[in-house]
Amino acid sequence: MQFSITLFALFAGLAAASPTVIEPRQNTAVETATENTDGPGRLISHFTSRDREKQSSGWSELWESDESNLWDRGKPSPALIDLIESRSEVLPRPATRRRLKALVPGCGKGYDVVMLALHGYNVYGLEVSARGADVARQYAAAELPEPGEYNFGTHDSVSGAQPGEVMILAGDFFKRDWEAQCASSSGDDFQGFDLIYDYTFLCALLPEMRKDWARRMQELLSLTGVLVCLEFPLYKDLDMRGPPWGLRGVYWNILAQGGDGLVQEPVVEDAEDKSLKGAFRRVEYFKPPRSYENGKGTDVVSVWTEKF
Repeated sequence: MQFSITLFALFAGLAAASPTVIEPRQNTAVETATENTDGPGRLISHFTSRDREKQSSGWSELWESDESNLWDRGKPSPALIDLIESRSEVLPRPATRRRLKALVPGCGKGYDVVMLALHGYNVYGLEVSARGADVARQYAAAELPEPGEYNFGTHDSVSGAQPGEVMILAGDFFKRDWEAQCASSSGDDFQGFDLIYDYTFLCALLPEMRKDWARRMQELLSLTGVLVCLEFPLYKDLDMRGPPWGLRGVYWNILAQGGDGLVQEPVVEDAEDKSLKGAFRRVEYFKPPRSYENGKGTDVVSVWTEKF
């Protein structure tokens, strides 16, 4: 399989029916990746006394001390893979021959960034930690030439799309300085991302930051783009401390209702409600046949577009 990857991206500074249930092809090294069972407690204690201004430095410290195993999943999202491969009708299609652009904020080691590139997207991974961004660049450089089977859901999909490019950026999601690098690297009139993927990003933020998260998503998404959310953790009580913070009903509140995300009790989610004041419309909502074990069987995929 051929691949395309920008040298600058890797080495600068060194960036509704359920889909068919498909048995994933196994990769022993990834499937047996060790998970730190102390992760949630360690994360909570690490961030207990940190206010909003100290969140970024808190994550950078964990990267610098090689504690990314506290949240690392060891492989790309099976739920996102199945969405890309089996529900393409809810995803945007380019009006021209240009490649679709995807953003993965809080991309970690870059598993989902590389997987999306292998499915034809030009992908931008954003990490607040410079060390984390370096780790993601190293993973992309090693994985793109010889991708593991865990990047795909079906054998037929391996020979499908021509892989896109990867750029890993170190930057703060809530600031705009990193956006210029996306525009300069795109080679065309950059007007936002066609797909943005959120997983373990919103749940890592302080609850007071949720409304700003929604505002930034609206700023970054193209007019025809989609926001894909693997909603996690939905099993955790809303009044329990994080990260990860419980998100049951939170996506609906900030995206559909236009709320502040400080949910006490989830409400009935009626997509036909004409009184919804949020900037987004939910166009797909389903329980994925495959997801990470960490979700305890409660993960849900939601797909959103902007309302006009």
